[in-house]
Amino acid sequence: MVTQALNAHVPLSKNYNMKTINPRNVVLSVLMFIAAAPCCFVNAQPRTDTVINEGWTVSPISDTNKKAERKPVALPHTWNAAYDDGKRHYNRETMVYRRKLNVTPEMEGRRLFLYFEGVNSVADVYVNRRTAGSHKGGYTAFCIEITDFVKPGENSLEVWAGNALRTDVLPISGDFNVYGGIHRPVRLLITGRDCISPLFYGSPGVLVRQDSVSSERACVTVTTKLSLENRNAGLVLRTTMTDSDGQTVASAETPVNGESMDQRLRIEKPELWQGRENPYLYNIKVELVRDGEVIDCVRQRTGLRSFSVDPGRGFMLNGKHYDLHGFNRHEDFKGVGSAMVRSQHETDMRLVMESGATMLRLAHYPQGETIYDLADENGIVLWSEIALCGPGGYDYTGYVPNVENNARQTLREMVYQKMNHPSICFWGLFNELLAGDEEPLRQYDSPVPFVKELNALCHSLDPTRLTVFATCVDQKYYLGCADLIAWNKYFGWRTSEREAADFFDKARATAEGYPVGVSEYGRGGSIRQHADPLYADEYDFPGKYHPEEYQAACHEGYWAAFKNRPWLWTKTIWQFSDMQSSIKDEGDTPGVNDKGMVTYDRQTKKDVFYFYKANWTSAPMLHLCSKRFTVRTHAVTDVKAYTNLDNATLYVNGKKIGKAAADDIRRVVWKGVELNPGDNTIRITARKGGKTLEDTCVWRVE
Repeated sequence: MVTQALNAHVPLSKNYNMKTINPRNVVLSVLMFIAAAPCCFVNAQPRTDTVINEGWTVSPISDTNKKAERKPVALPHTWNAAYDDGKRHYNRETMVYRRKLNVTPEMEGRRLFLYFEGVNSVADVYVNRRTAGSHKGGYTAFCIEITDFVKPGENSLEVWAGNALRTDVLPISGDFNVYGGIHRPVRLLITGRDCISPLFYGSPGVLVRQDSVSSERACVTVTTKLSLENRNAGLVLRTTMTDSDGQTVASAETPVNGESMDQRLRIEKPELWQGRENPYLYNIKVELVRDGEVIDCVRQRTGLRSFSVDPGRGFMLNGKHYDLHGFNRHEDFKGVGSAMVRSQHETDMRLVMESGATMLRLAHYPQGETIYDLADENGIVLWSEIALCGPGGYDYTGYVPNVENNARQTLREMVYQKMNHPSICFWGLFNELLAGDEEPLRQYDSPVPFVKELNALCHSLDPTRLTVFATCVDQKYYLGCADLIAWNKYFGWRTSEREAADFFDKARATAEGYPVGVSEYGRGGSIRQHADPLYADEYDFPGKYHPEEYQAACHEGYWAAFKNRPWLWTKTIWQFSDMQSSIKDEGDTPGVNDKGMVTYDRQTKKDVFYFYKANWTSAPMLHLCSKRFTVRTHAVTDVKAYTNLDNATLYVNGKKIGKAAADDIRRVVWKGVELNPGDNTIRITARKGGKTLEDTCVWRVE
């Protein structure tokens, strides 16, 4: 059995997202700041934390003319946001973002920091034309102190952001677009001279580790990173943990004797974080105190729980089996690309919750803070990974030694930035790195020694969680590289059930006791392409033909195999939504990977979404399949529905065809139904608890 205690946090971003004033009206004065996590004291000036997403311009680095046009933009932003149907290219270049920063007299003697949640992929930051800092990697945060670079009055900020492919910056391959830009929020932090450090790998400076958790007692270590001008200033660190009613459940007060302080808290009879059933969160407040006055304060949230993964029983949460099923999710939304705002993350989470999913794999990089917060609050278990990605259609393995330093850096940043989130159970080390003895793989640099190093590093950073990789090549090459194994496997649309069952039974038998899971599975599905009858020999389904019915049939087979194998520790579909991918030329839209359960704009749920909703939820639901297949050439067809009820009844043109029972994967099928020439009204009904559910559409036979 592989066992770990899980740990939790809700980042500072949770608060600043919820407590932001209109930046257009903000003068960057300490008197006007609204703190992200406010701690208000009459005679003290704790930190202020302000989002500065407005007032920016952007222009190409290639145009250095002082009179060059600078386009006004609001953050988050990427220059690849606009999507044209059928486009298979995007710009990988360098752009310059600029804004003014007003430093007021009230800021004298204070420290100023710029916190970037994500700049894709390389950032160089200049203050008043002087180099203030830089960062490699577009999916983790970084913080730069600018205290010594600013002057009273107006200051200039410049961020040079570039997303060109580089072999020293993750990712160097992968089936997704690296959009570029300041694609996540930017914040201005102002603190006293002594403060809780925002510079420790872009983390909140407060790290929560669960040492042990049970229903009787939880023991937690809170590590606080400090940045001090005077260690002998009589400082005290005070940490308080409260429940949802604001009642103190544990506290500690310790004289400061260094810049890394550990405080241990014990909580008696804690309320546990129970996934979707009860995602209970505690609040942690860490205060830096001098002479009774609070001079800095950081707030976090945490959830208390333990977990294990057993090769025979799968995932266990707080000692009980908890089935992990859900989606891979990319940070990509039509019209904005990766520059998603909170409302778009919330849209995704609402759909995830509606489907009945219990897990998300955040593919293939750390994502914006908002989605982690929402997972904490809604009880969705997360797999968070670094962007060490295999080929994804490119003609190389995804690994070269030149990327190792950036991979180590990114792993440290991801772990320290995200480690307090209760939703994260798994750290992902890599995806589909190729390895093997056959040609041409033996010609490439082997990633195996390095990913073993990453595994050891990850455990040293956070011993409370499990490590995992996703592979598409024989797992034997990667045994010993992580705690858990997961497979990306795609089988034929006709044979998915048999092939999936055979493959994963063999994978389990050869895994040498490692738990085995399914990290990716599925097929493309277009809401504008259809097939009837589905199994006709005339359809061999070449790459560009992705009928919605074909996607659904594939998933029905997969799930029939997976649902009876509880030892699969995870089952995550590729993927949650359609997304851009410049290398794709399939389905009905070049440049789009159409394997999603919902469309790129999130406006349409495909039939397969409802298939999983029928299998994963208990609230009564009924869905008629192929409603978008409105014009048909076959007068005899099968009619199919998905429901979590026992049976459903079919009517065609008002005539009752009959009642049919749902099978064990929640399908109801009426075989060989005859349609009339012209329009046919198809109606299905089902009853539960005295209420009638129905779904209807019109099919035209020509």
